[in-house]
Amino acid sequence: MKKLYTIAAVILFLASCNSEPKGFTVSGSISGEPENGTTLYLKTTDSLNQLIDIDTATVQNGLFTFSGNQVEPKMHYIFIDKAQGNVPVIVENGDIEVSFQKDSIGYAKLKGTEQNEMFMDFLKESRTMSEMVRNIQNDMRMAAQQRDTAQVTALREEFIDLQESAKNFNLDYAKEHPNALISVLIVGNFLETKSLPAEEIQALFDSLTPEMKATEMGVKIGEALETLKSTEIGAVAPNFSAPTPSGEVLALNDVTSNSKLTLVDFWAAWCKPCRMENPNIVSVYNKYKDKGFNVLGVSLDTRADAWQGAIASDGLAWNHISNLQRFQDPIARMYNINAIPAAFLIDQNGVIVARDLRGPALEQKVAEVLN
Repeated sequence: MKKLYTIAAVILFLASCNSEPKGFTVSGSISGEPENGTTLYLKTTDSLNQLIDIDTATVQNGLFTFSGNQVEPKMHYIFIDKAQGNVPVIVENGDIEVSFQKDSIGYAKLKGTEQNEMFMDFLKESRTMSEMVRNIQNDMRMAAQQRDTAQVTALREEFIDLQESAKNFNLDYAKEHPNALISVLIVGNFLETKSLPAEEIQALFDSLTPEMKATEMGVKIGEALETLKSTEIGAVAPNFSAPTPSGEVLALNDVTSNSKLTLVDFWAAWCKPCRMENPNIVSVYNKYKDKGFNVLGVSLDTRADAWQGAIASDGLAWNHISNLQRFQDPIARMYNINAIPAAFLIDQNGVIVARDLRGPALEQKVAEVLN
């Protein structure tokens, strides 16, 4: 009987050691005499990257608590009613502690769970760099007011060096912390800003732990990287179709099959850089259309009248399509478009031969292929 009791006790002990936390608790403290009853909001982002409410809490004697269950670690944000800024916190099951001063919530301290401990380490260095950026920007403003061009130039170079240091810090952090959610977010930022070559971003993503790749953001990055491969130079451009201004459906293959070279131009009426580039595209189109050059405009507008008005105003005498869904357009998602203008040059075999050429570079490439 004693032996059976011992075995049962060992089993219970092992089970308690291996059990995961059943939910999360965010215990917060605010200094600076916040009023009792002040409302706080716990928010996160949805699939469209829009903030959504998760929970609310009220301050009592400088303390507040959020609680719930979180399937996987995810970045959340604590907002204070009628206050500027927010406190980022990684919500994961376990006990999380947050402390901050009412008037400087950007310098909150986090502890209690693995992801937040790693996030806090990242924030310490990141905040130091942010402070250096603010100081340089202030010095640049003062130098500009004093018309000290030499000082402005020196500070601008210092600012560029600091930006490179911040990029290297982020890169090194992601490499050294493959199990950190912040590393996933860093990889996502590199992908969105295209600040690293695609192969380096892929290698960085591959180095993440399976758990981090399986997070919501990790899955999105993996899908985006696969999409990126399908739209690299040398790849066959994925076919797509969408309504024209007259309501007919036009496919990419319909355009490329009758052209030697096609520019797929992602643009919008509201995009000033796009509108500024349009005269250049018009010039190249008029010069090379008889040699087999064509353009297909893919608009990321949301209003048909604005889209069609811009076509007429800018004299864009080529094929146009749009789903009027801005960056949620399925074609934009297929081509991993998160900023415009963006463009792809596609040959008569449907192969992407160049990307994002603007100004004289566009005509140079078109002339190279068609002359």
